[in-house]
Amino acid sequence: MLARTFYTLALLLLAPVLLIGLYKKKPNKPNFGTRWKEHFGLTPKLKHVKHPVWIHAVSVGESILASSIIKELKQHSPELPILVTTTTSTGAEQIAKLGDLVEHRYMPIDFNFAIRRFLKVVQPNQLIIIETELWPNTLHQVDKQGIDISVINARLSEKSFRNYAKVQALFDSISLSVTRWLCQSDADAQRFIRLGVSAEKINVTGSIKFDIKIEDYVDQQGKALREQLGSQRPIWVAASTHKGEDEQVLKAHENILLKHPDALLILVPRHPERFDSVFELCQIQNFHTIRRTADQPVESSAQIYLADTMGEMLKLLKASDVCFMGGSLIGHKVGGHNVLEPAALNIPTITGPSFFNFKEITESLIEQNGIWVCQDSEQLAKQVNKLLSNPEKGEQLATNACQLVEQNRGALSQTINLLQK
Repeated sequence: MLARTFYTLALLLLAPVLLIGLYKKKPNKPNFGTRWKEHFGLTPKLKHVKHPVWIHAVSVGESILASSIIKELKQHSPELPILVTTTTSTGAEQIAKLGDLVEHRYMPIDFNFAIRRFLKVVQPNQLIIIETELWPNTLHQVDKQGIDISVINARLSEKSFRNYAKVQALFDSISLSVTRWLCQSDADAQRFIRLGVSAEKINVTGSIKFDIKIEDYVDQQGKALREQLGSQRPIWVAASTHKGEDEQVLKAHENILLKHPDALLILVPRHPERFDSVFELCQIQNFHTIRRTADQPVESSAQIYLADTMGEMLKLLKASDVCFMGGSLIGHKVGGHNVLEPAALNIPTITGPSFFNFKEITESLIEQNGIWVCQDSEQLAKQVNKLLSNPEKGEQLATNACQLVEQNRGALSQTINLLQK
């Protein structure tokens, strides 16, 4: 109780900064409009849903994962009412693609008054949290009402473990509220146990990310995009890049063009508010750049295709010969992104040295020779050149990665079974 009081006071002091970051207008970022009130618990009544399963997915990545969970739940129980909350407007945009399968509301800020207002309107019968979005006051208020709480696809890096250990009393409050923890790996489970979570509450299900399903339309649209970009030219994609990383990718592309003058880079910035600034960066460095939203022919002289759209990653990956997964060349700021998407699409993949957010998965791929790790832009260029010049090497790398994905499928069905119990 005392730990949560100190936490709430700290949150009160930090809230203005957090809200400014959340509401600040940025290019290509969806606006909250009048729905900002939902962050304070002023939640509109649900249209058709009564006592729903409440799924919380903080932003885009979790929302995409939530979509596969929702579709699986609906297959088992078509009439099951589902409410999804996100914190960000970009996450809400992803959930909107599910149409009438769910209703969406914004997650209230973690103040007791806001959570109580939200629960009074929504009246969920259980809460499912994707990965490790743990808000102490929310969990306390939900548990106080006797509502079942599951954390699924749960992960806990060594860095996060050390951070939680510094506020052990607060984490104890969290762990008492949670009904079950469905962990991605044994290592994650052991870290939770070291923090004091009862082993009886923990199951290791594997990562739901391995259960990625490639729809037929992705294959078709990816091939159509490849034809549009140039079926005979070498194409590589830098996926989910961050500020400070684009410069390194462009430097690598300069070197790649020396060996493959007709090569095309599909550049996919992680955040939509950076689309314009990345385009300007490409122009300043004199690359012939075409924006995807420009809807114009891609000439053979084009050197960069800037993917300034959201929710099309699989299609863009499918249109490429080699993938570099971003968030991994900028020290320990990000920790990488999902390397299983290109693996499932049979695309040879390279990552930078910082992949702590996908440590177990990436290390398994390294062990199986299913991914290459570059240390800097110079090595990235050499590895991309090698894979573009030797398709058989890329094919073997991609095959090994795809096999690992197939071997580890099943986490989604196991998670659904445990939730239904």
